Amino acid sequence: MNFTEDQPFDAAELLRQAFIRVCSLDDEAIAKIEHAARVLDISFSEAAISTGFATEEDVAYAVQSLNQVFQPVAPRAKPVPELSLLRDPFDGRNERIQALRTELLLRHDGLSRANMVALLSPCAGEGRSRLSAELAIAFSQLGHPTLLVDADLRNPRQHALFGADNESGLSQAIAKRTIPTTQAVEGLPHLSLLTAGPTPLNPLELLSDGHFERLIREWRHGYEFVVIDTAPVGRYSDGLAVATLAGRVLAISRANRTPYKDQKEMMRRLTVTRAMVLGAVINHF
Repeated sequence: MNFTEDQPFDAAELLRQAFIRVCSLDDEAIAKIEHAARVLDISFSEAAISTGFATEEDVAYAVQSLNQVFQPVAPRAKPVPELSLLRDPFDGRNERIQALRTELLLRHDGLSRANMVALLSPCAGEGRSRLSAELAIAFSQLGHPTLLVDADLRNPRQHALFGADNESGLSQAIAKRTIPTTQAVEGLPHLSLLTAGPTPLNPLELLSDGHFERLIREWRHGYEFVVIDTAPVGRYSDGLAVATLAGRVLAISRANRTPYKDQKEMMRRLTVTRAMVLGAVINHF
């Protein structure tokens, strides 16, 4: 099913709302666009372009965002046994995950619809990806739309943790300026997975791109919870770019392994992003 503004009113209204969201139009801008549309007898999107509030690319993106909703669901991912939250919610580790979920719920400011958090760690092998997956599962079990994003474009892990296809994902969506295709997760009807996709040549540039910022804005409107996995900050600056856009960060380290100086340096670098550090998690495994 493809949307155009020549279709019945309900489809046209859906497109109008998508367009307003994509362009972040305020009430004053909407009123000016609607006035131009009436006077010139043209569509809402055409009026937005003619009044300078949007570009043709914005219109194409809004149409694509709606078409994505009505496309067939991608193949289902299946969590690996390592993610035991599904099998034994009363396991000691899983109870701690649920406690962490509660803490993050209490710290949500409510200013934006989505409770969005990026997980950052200074080094590899600190359990960041697994915790990202477990936290996303825990959020989805509350019965609200949840998105797990693998923004580690260097050494992605989420597709392996969910036995998912990684032929396309976040990297391609940013590079091609398209809507990314998410995957449904078996046994978790409220969880969607966005894998990293093929490893690009320019991960930091992609995550600093305006299209990624636009995707973040879309996710804030489309989901109740968004969890973002990132690359190790001690080796790459990718996570800092993600933190700047996500605005809320959970710092991860591993007991008896993460050097204190690396953790301290990551926290220092995070101050530049102005992201809110919600807390720190020390993994024991």
